[in-house]
Amino acid sequence: MGNDYRYISKPLPRRDAAGIVTGTALYMDDLKFQNLLYGKILRSPHAHANIIKIDKSKAEALPGVRAVITWEDIPDWRGGTPRIVRVLDKKVRYVGDAVALVAATSEQIAEEALSLIDVEYEVLPAVFDIDSALRPDAPLLYEELGNNIIPGGTPIYGPNCLQGVVRGDVDKGFAEADFVTEGTFGYENTPNALPAEALGAVAFWEPPNKATIYGTSQAPYMDKVTLFHVFNREIEVRSIGHNVGGSFGTKFMCWQVQAYAIILSRATLQPVKIMYTKEEHMASFTLRIGSRIHAKVGMKKDGTITAIQGTWYVDTGYYSSTTQCQVAVGAGELMIMVQCPNWDLKSVVVATNRNASGSTRGFGGQELEAAFNPTLNLTMEKAGLDPLEVYKKNFVKPGGGYYWRDGKFYDNRGVDFTKAMDEGARVFGWKDKWKGWLKPTAVNGSKRTGVGVAVHGNADIGEDTAEAYVQLGYNGTATIFLCVAEFGTGQKSNYIKMAAEVLQIPPERIEMVPADTLVTPYEFGPVGSRGTYAIGTAVINAAEDAKRKLLELAAPKLGADPKDLDTADGVIFVKNKPEKGIKWRFMGNDRTLLGCGRFESDFTMCNCLMSFVEVEADVETGKMKLLRVVNATDIGQIIDPPGLEGQLNACWGSAGIDSAIFEETVIDRRTGHIVNANLIDYKWRTFAELPPVQNVILETPFPSHRFHAVGIAEIATAPGPSAVLMAASNAIGKWLYQYPVTPERVLKAISKGVA
Repeated sequence: MGNDYRYISKPLPRRDAAGIVTGTALYMDDLKFQNLLYGKILRSPHAHANIIKIDKSKAEALPGVRAVITWEDIPDWRGGTPRIVRVLDKKVRYVGDAVALVAATSEQIAEEALSLIDVEYEVLPAVFDIDSALRPDAPLLYEELGNNIIPGGTPIYGPNCLQGVVRGDVDKGFAEADFVTEGTFGYENTPNALPAEALGAVAFWEPPNKATIYGTSQAPYMDKVTLFHVFNREIEVRSIGHNVGGSFGTKFMCWQVQAYAIILSRATLQPVKIMYTKEEHMASFTLRIGSRIHAKVGMKKDGTITAIQGTWYVDTGYYSSTTQCQVAVGAGELMIMVQCPNWDLKSVVVATNRNASGSTRGFGGQELEAAFNPTLNLTMEKAGLDPLEVYKKNFVKPGGGYYWRDGKFYDNRGVDFTKAMDEGARVFGWKDKWKGWLKPTAVNGSKRTGVGVAVHGNADIGEDTAEAYVQLGYNGTATIFLCVAEFGTGQKSNYIKMAAEVLQIPPERIEMVPADTLVTPYEFGPVGSRGTYAIGTAVINAAEDAKRKLLELAAPKLGADPKDLDTADGVIFVKNKPEKGIKWRFMGNDRTLLGCGRFESDFTMCNCLMSFVEVEADVETGKMKLLRVVNATDIGQIIDPPGLEGQLNACWGSAGIDSAIFEETVIDRRTGHIVNANLIDYKWRTFAELPPVQNVILETPFPSHRFHAVGIAEIATAPGPSAVLMAASNAIGKWLYQYPVTPERVLKAISKGVA
């Protein structure tokens, strides 16, 4: 596909490329403001404690300090799901929890002021894992809940928000199975996605009840909505977006740092800026959810899965903001991966005294499947089946279906991904490399190579509402109004490309206004791979609406019916008489011609990514090395080839494949401190160490929008951890069950048979 398009599928330069590579693109820390104050946060050294007393008098007396704010100075403002998390509280629930806020004329003065605040704590017992938190005598993080279980469901997804899957008759399904396997496994290493830019915000307070924020958020409009509710619907928030230095899903929900900046600006009546240090970003911002499942799987000899039963335990940290959403999406994604008639899958969201969890690329499904797949692997081993064939057999096909996040069942009207899986297997050489379960592909001295495969799909490609405007200019130009912040993916350039294709004008003649909730229409945000289908549809519809109005306006001038007209390069012409035309200039410079576009949620299609990996294990040292990755997918139509390659090539990072090898947030389970919250001790891959990645991309038209495309970026990381765990086990000939597969765990498995 793509040959019939003028701009779609062509590798055109990104609109922001020159600014990024020359260093002239402006990010949060580059923005300049008059009379700016600097905010800092005093953080708790304890994982769980009551604040008995705070003496801030010495800090307030320090020259240059403009405000010192504690929980006693603000109303009962709350966030989270449910809304039980106070913006500032007299109780702290993790190491790094906010105790006090300071605004001063310089960062240095603000830092000094923090050291002058005296806090008396009553230290409380803490819980750092699911087992401890669920004990009957466990200390409570929130007394109002009565236990450490966070209620499931979220109003965002409606009254029937998916909390698990109950369907059919699991007893009947297990009775029909030839093989039944049961086990408890987890994906609990809570890796950090590590976007390059730390978290930050600048806030302006306008009495009596308005605030404007600039933030490092990928979803500016949702910041406006979220903060409106955090502040008890008493403060109107204007949110302005700009360049964001990476997110990988983590900067979808930044309400706390934004709330801190607003509170300090309200107290000082000056703009206040808060930028997290990299250490704060790693130690005090959100992490992946911790995931553990006790699962039971039934399978027939031919690989048909007959029953799935289990309880999914989710460690959300000290509070939940998006965890219930991740549970809802993750449960649906497991159904996409496994088309099974009989289900009894339940979920339990658990609060613990560590960082809160938040959205991260992979959003629920990666965490659930990484924990579930070891049990599935054991079942496939019992049956003696090739995992590629089992995945191909059970992944959703057109006409199949799944429950999705709102609790409704959707019939899949997408495409069959089997061809993409087969082509990926051919490019990888799966048929030759796969030797069977717990069998290495090759042995060379102490080195063993092994292969693995996993698959993932997501129906959030069509999630939530999107709105866009396209305004036409008399000189053959256009302007897109869309509340999207550029966070590294190049999506803004793609929207320009889509509008250019509809209007048939060069992309360089199209501008896009900055995201600003006072100017741009509602937009949920570029998350869940919804950018291509959901947001793209809104832009396409707006461009088509603008084009329709333009042709209607020109029709009398050309003595033709609007349906007989078309436009290209700023000229409107009669289709069968292209020499008969007029330039857009005819509309005059005193007219605003605005097209409006909207998209409504559609969960009837999903995307798919299958990842094949090859690893090398040294059985003497335990070192595990990723040798090669092949990703296979079908996306309908490539919009931007380099951008697509970049998204898929990033499968190893941002808490993806490498979370199965060495990426891990190490928490001292005695104190709750994160001991590797820096870029020296946190193990991650540098550009010099990237393994080769090949991407197999088919283009079977989807019934989406006029360009028949769907997004894929959200799930680029998702199958990788499971595939690596399988490959590592096959390499050493012993089962590995824990992430990451560190040398210690590898050597333990070799010596004792399991790790």
